[in-house]
Amino acid sequence: MVTPDRAMFCASTIESCDGIRHGFFTRQGGVSKGIYGSLNCGLGSRDDAENVRQNRILVAETLGVVPERLLTLYQIHSATALIVDKPWNGDAAEADALVTRTPGLAIGALTADCAPVLFCDPEARVIATAHAGWRGALFGVVEATVASMEQLGAKPERMVAVIGPTISQRAYEVGTDYVERFLAEEPSSAPFFMTDDSSGEPHFDLAGYVAERLARAGIGAVSDLGLCTYCDETRLFSYRRSQHHGEEDYGRQISAIVLA
Repeated sequence: MVTPDRAMFCASTIESCDGIRHGFFTRQGGVSKGIYGSLNCGLGSRDDAENVRQNRILVAETLGVVPERLLTLYQIHSATALIVDKPWNGDAAEADALVTRTPGLAIGALTADCAPVLFCDPEARVIATAHAGWRGALFGVVEATVASMEQLGAKPERMVAVIGPTISQRAYEVGTDYVERFLAEEPSSAPFFMTDDSSGEPHFDLAGYVAERLARAGIGAVSDLGLCTYCDETRLFSYRRSQHHGEEDYGRQISAIVLA
């Protein structure tokens, strides 16, 4: 399922789709230092801007595009998906999913615990990325992404979707108010919560919940890399781990896809 590289993981289900390149990039292989070491691609971080720019150049080169054609969003934990066909003219748009059928336009999601999801319909030649935190997942970012792909001729039953590195349930402790709010919005989500035997606190299965929403949307092939951002400090950034370490900020890894 997972093909590791020095600086990224690839999913065999997407690799088998002709004319599509992708990567779930790790924190390795870049130029940033300290808590951002080393492939921090987060423009919103307090890392040196030139280091972030160089890191994004490395990602773009790996995907076979010029840096200006690697697009990411100003992510706002929404259920908004945008269809794009050219690079930004100015600042990045505010949304949480990107959809395109334009060859040579790489689209990416930035994460550090939330679930990055890469989509493709190889027959329609439509690709997408989504940033699915708990708010976005609960309020419909998956379904918005699928609907936007359908506008470009894709069909859910032909789609492939892969969930990248995400905080695991055992590392994702949440409060009781969080559980109550979630269950009030979607009572059927109860199976994605468990109570930790040692702490007595609830934990949420974000990747499992996103996978369920993907399946509910009718996606033909859904898979999860099974990589925990919190647990893999060597290879992955994690917001929650940075908080537990008392760090002032954190890096973001990128997951991206492009039509060759």
